[in-house]
Amino acid sequence: MARWQINLTVLWLGQFLVMGGMTMIIPFLPLYIQEMGVTDAHEVAMWSSVIFAGNFVTSFLFQPLWGGLADRYGRKVMLLRSGFGMAVVMTLMGFASDPLHLLLLRVMNGVISGFMPAAVALMSTNTPREKIGFAMGTLQSGGVAGSILGPFIGGLLAEWIGFRSIFYITGILLFCASLLALFLVKEKFDASAAQSKPKISLLQGFRELKQTRELPALYAVTFVIQFSMLSSMALIPLFVQELHGKGEMLAFYAGLVGSVTGFSNMIASPLLGRLSDRIGPVKILAFCLLGAAVSFIPQALVTNIWQLLAARFMLGIFMGGMLPSVQMLIRTYTPNGMESRSYSFNTSALSLGNMLGPVVGGVLSSSIGIKGLFVMAAVLLFANMLWVRKTLFHGGTKQRAG
Repeated sequence: MARWQINLTVLWLGQFLVMGGMTMIIPFLPLYIQEMGVTDAHEVAMWSSVIFAGNFVTSFLFQPLWGGLADRYGRKVMLLRSGFGMAVVMTLMGFASDPLHLLLLRVMNGVISGFMPAAVALMSTNTPREKIGFAMGTLQSGGVAGSILGPFIGGLLAEWIGFRSIFYITGILLFCASLLALFLVKEKFDASAAQSKPKISLLQGFRELKQTRELPALYAVTFVIQFSMLSSMALIPLFVQELHGKGEMLAFYAGLVGSVTGFSNMIASPLLGRLSDRIGPVKILAFCLLGAAVSFIPQALVTNIWQLLAARFMLGIFMGGMLPSVQMLIRTYTPNGMESRSYSFNTSALSLGNMLGPVVGGVLSSSIGIKGLFVMAAVLLFANMLWVRKTLFHGGTKQRAG
């Protein structure tokens, strides 16, 4: 195997474990809070929402800081910092005796997170240019696989070994993945040259990146993608119940509808990434945004579970080409030596979409319903496609600055 392929294999596993560990708590988080002594249903719901969101709030705030340090000291260092740090924090979650303890640990997890943008930056700067699309797509498939299987594995393990043991196992797996990265991932990085450059603040770094007008446009694209996708996500089980009724296998169908987009995404990401290496990421991004917008429309018109499954599967295919194309374009337009900082700002935009999408969707659902949210997502993604055409289609994709 070539060096970049070894890096990709190890980082794929790391992405899988990080996302799996972050989403594994979804099925049993309210039950874990009840085990801590909280019995009021409203309080349980409130704590569950705050604890789950806490990770994304601090991740949004701290990602640019870690990105700046990665550009000065290396991406592998940031990988290891995040991987070993999350292993410790995840293990400590198993010792939490109060919801406040769990909230503080989730907040801390967001502070020290950064494995994913560091992995993306490392792969983008240590992969042959003609293979970057494939590498970005494959790397995303690892995170998506973790997101899909995390809740499923978490639900199974909760039944077999109890809630607290899941955190211990996840911590151990993250520690092992970080050890693999320590010994197997290699990075070409001139630390002395990077540290000899003038030190700039986060605001100065953003101002410098903003001079390349395509980068803020790409951050906006990432935000709108996440916002659109997550605005209706929390309400999908209720929509499945509306279509299926309160009969048998309701939980199974709800889980299947929730995960089918991830499966098609995981399959499509490497294929679309390989195609973007041939025809360019801008075309793939515009095509996938349009396809995702179209895929949301039939979701507002379905009358049974199978129609919804087909529409969600189609949506996942187009999702598979969006974020990898954005990551490839960020690599294209970012000045040399600022790759990690640039990816970290994009991760902040992604975290902001993760936070605001469900909140705004929950508020709007009372007035327009989940079908209205599907239509809203279609409109936003179509507008996003027009934004991409306006800001990125101008005589082809230019070469990297710097």
